[in-house]
Amino acid sequence: MRTLACGMLVAVCVLSGDARAEGDWEITPQSQHALDRGLAWLAKNQGEAGNWESNDLGLVGMGALAFLSAGHTPGRGKYGQVVDKALDYVLRNARPSGLLNIAGEKRDMYNHGLAAFVLGQAHGMTGDPRISPVLEKALKLIADTQCEDGGWDYVARRQPNGHDLSLAVMQAKALRSAMDSGFEVPPEVIEQAIKSVRGYYRSRDGSTSEEHQKRHPGQFTYNGSRSTLAMAAAGVVCMQEFGQYDDWRIAKNMEVITEAIRKMRGSRASGQIPEDAYTLYYVGQALYQVGGQAWRGSYPALRDAVVESQGRDGVWQDNRRIGGRPGELYATSVGCFILAMPNRYLPILQEGKIESIQKAVGGKSR
Repeated sequence: MRTLACGMLVAVCVLSGDARAEGDWEITPQSQHALDRGLAWLAKNQGEAGNWESNDLGLVGMGALAFLSAGHTPGRGKYGQVVDKALDYVLRNARPSGLLNIAGEKRDMYNHGLAAFVLGQAHGMTGDPRISPVLEKALKLIADTQCEDGGWDYVARRQPNGHDLSLAVMQAKALRSAMDSGFEVPPEVIEQAIKSVRGYYRSRDGSTSEEHQKRHPGQFTYNGSRSTLAMAAAGVVCMQEFGQYDDWRIAKNMEVITEAIRKMRGSRASGQIPEDAYTLYYVGQALYQVGGQAWRGSYPALRDAVVESQGRDGVWQDNRRIGGRPGELYATSVGCFILAMPNRYLPILQEGKIESIQKAVGGKSR
């Protein structure tokens, strides 16, 4: 894999008037205030190492992503040093193999995919030369560890079958992020990944017949079972990141997502994010990427639930998955990310970024 000339790509990532929020229905004074408070908490609690007491490079990357999504870049402005310290922690802990994980090996491809995605976004926004060699190795590792069925395992190794959709979506975002920033990915990696992701879709009665699935309700699942909101959103994100914008499975999963958001409520000032942070992270992206009525009709409810649940000190918590300071880092980063999305600072949230993926695998549904 090699990098392409990225000067033009970096240039288009500079915020323009077209990239700003469309209006008050996207960003409100309350959501802006909540975002500001969340970022202030993250900055105050970062710590000298830059990692918020976590050795999960994916979570540290999420901390950086919160600031990047709000338009703060390394070394510049109010939070420039915060972003720089977080990215530096990820970069200096990259392994010689390219693996972006220093926690247990069962966290290999979770942390790797998430950290690689963030590095791709940072590279697209800044062109930082420190990132390129690390990201190239990270992409090669994703390709080398892809399982024979097109998925990925928790551990960074190639084997016959990938484990589940939660791992595939991490790598999907990393691959798309890097391609948007000028890196090449072998088309066969994308093609096999698409096939694998489609294999996780099930109708509610469990049928694997595509014709049956088209006629009946269904959604993406964790591994052929476990039809969660998180996996419905993750499947949509995969299809979008891989350029399969017309895939019939997207509309079916968006029904699941928008109905869940309609029922979502934040517990006022509890500090407990309204859904687990992992789920909200993909729900927000699925809404945005599909766009149209899904985004306009459901984002305000998602945004308001996040705002309402913010703790009085500006933090969100997610005790469902990760406790302590790392859990606060994760939930607060996701809360800030969701509230900052309408600003469209991140390359992956900007228009005009689909040509590379379409050339690689096409955009036709199957």
